[in-house]
Amino acid sequence: MSRKHRQCSVDRISDLYKESVSQSLETEPLVTGPTERFSETDEEMGDSELNISNISKAIDAVLPDLPIVTKKSLEDTLKSLGVETPEDFRFLEESDLAAVLRPIQARKFILVLKETICSSPGSSLSQSSSYSSPSTSPLSVNWVDSFEVPWNKFPEELMQALERQKRPSPRLRREMVRIVVAAMMKVCACPSRKNLTEISKRMVAKYPKSLQDVIEESVIGPGYYSLVKQFQARVENARRTSTPKIKKRTHDTEECDTEEVSLEKRAAIQDTYGCTNWEVKFMPLGETAESQRLKKEKMRNLSQTTAWNEEEVKILMKSTYYSQRQDINKGTDMKTLNEEWPFLFQESGMEVHFKDLTGIPLKETFLNSIDRKGKRLLNFMRNVCATKNKRVLQTVAKLQVLRGQTNGCSEDVKDMILLLLSYFDEKEELLLHYVEDTSLAKDVELENLPVTPCIIVCGPSCYAAVRFMLSVDRKIVNDDITTFIAAVCLMFGSYYCFNIHYPTELASVLEFLQRCFFIINPEKGSKVVEKKNKKRLPVNPRVVTLISDLSDHEWRETL
Repeated sequence: MSRKHRQCSVDRISDLYKESVSQSLETEPLVTGPTERFSETDEEMGDSELNISNISKAIDAVLPDLPIVTKKSLEDTLKSLGVETPEDFRFLEESDLAAVLRPIQARKFILVLKETICSSPGSSLSQSSSYSSPSTSPLSVNWVDSFEVPWNKFPEELMQALERQKRPSPRLRREMVRIVVAAMMKVCACPSRKNLTEISKRMVAKYPKSLQDVIEESVIGPGYYSLVKQFQARVENARRTSTPKIKKRTHDTEECDTEEVSLEKRAAIQDTYGCTNWEVKFMPLGETAESQRLKKEKMRNLSQTTAWNEEEVKILMKSTYYSQRQDINKGTDMKTLNEEWPFLFQESGMEVHFKDLTGIPLKETFLNSIDRKGKRLLNFMRNVCATKNKRVLQTVAKLQVLRGQTNGCSEDVKDMILLLLSYFDEKEELLLHYVEDTSLAKDVELENLPVTPCIIVCGPSCYAAVRFMLSVDRKIVNDDITTFIAAVCLMFGSYYCFNIHYPTELASVLEFLQRCFFIINPEKGSKVVEKKNKKRLPVNPRVVTLISDLSDHEWRETL
């Protein structure tokens, strides 16, 4: 472009710029917004809205030979980028227009527009240098607000699945992620986790049946973290070639879902994780400290007999929930708790306490989930994971020998727990401790037990054992559990009832059980003992991966 031609274009666009300020906003705006009028003062020029007619004339002034179709595409691109005022042109980059203009055309267009806006006396850009950095521009800060998911670019097969409320195949889902990330990176070269989360929320809200994280209609976490994870992976892959290898990622507080908090406060957050009634401030109406003491004493006496009534115990446990929480939350040691509240470590008593604490019936929820999801999980482990993971394959073969010909729900639960430990490669010895089948509580070597809740198996394997015990904080708190399912429920319930954090060595197995089988799905926080300076995620990524793979497997099974 010659200097003379460029100057003509600058003069013509300057006239259009001034015209856009004085023009009534009754003309159709480029981006729909509040219908306000602006005065023609220099201070307000930069906030005027731009009209479609003016942007069209601006394109004609700089690129008069541009085909009508390309011109229309350029207008649409500017709209999608969030160009609302003449000064917004200042933040355009050549890469923003790469999809509709050739490189030289894009450079011409941006050069003339920037010269026009910066030379305008009413432009705030000519008065302040604070906008010189793209990182502080309104475009980079607010681009998510105006970002539109490019549904029209999705393959027809994908849109059919979404509109029919079907889960797209893994191939189509990956294609969807590529398209959306490509559109995002045209606007923002490095979208943050917060940006990706916001866009994932919108997409899942629009097509929940197709995109939400679910297993058998149970929503996992907030329902969109697997999509966020895929977006993150795609962004990192797309940026890999342009990111210097020696550059280290810096901690960005915007990307962290849980703010940095003190160790004491973090511990409190972990204690209350998943609970709806963790701290009870008042006794039930009609109760006094004396009545609570008498009921506690009555339960202690009942526990010494064999003829106690289960319903009576449940009523007493419910009415003394306030006192139980007071003792637990002030840090009473496990030995004292077991002496003062013996039924708290029995099935019937923990059931009552756990439901008051979380709102969820412990054993009932677990059994319902096993009925709905257990077979499907085992099928996936045996037929899919075993073909990809040698460790899982070896475990499947081993369990077939140990289990023999026995059938039943309890045997399936044993398979499920052991296969999950193998899949996540987590430590079985922290969950299951084996002793002789004739061992009594006094025979167990307590120093060999983990401090976290642990099932003591009285026998060479879970399948051979007919009796189990429960240890918490290296104390045997229940020495006569007759079924493996009851032992699992007591073990898991202990983490919540007694404010115990998941050990990192069992974090994935416990969170998977928590979200998929006990249906505790907080959107934020964690119950895992966290390592110092390690970033916290609301949902364990390994758990999200398994849930996503399970959903994909279910989709194939329905074909």
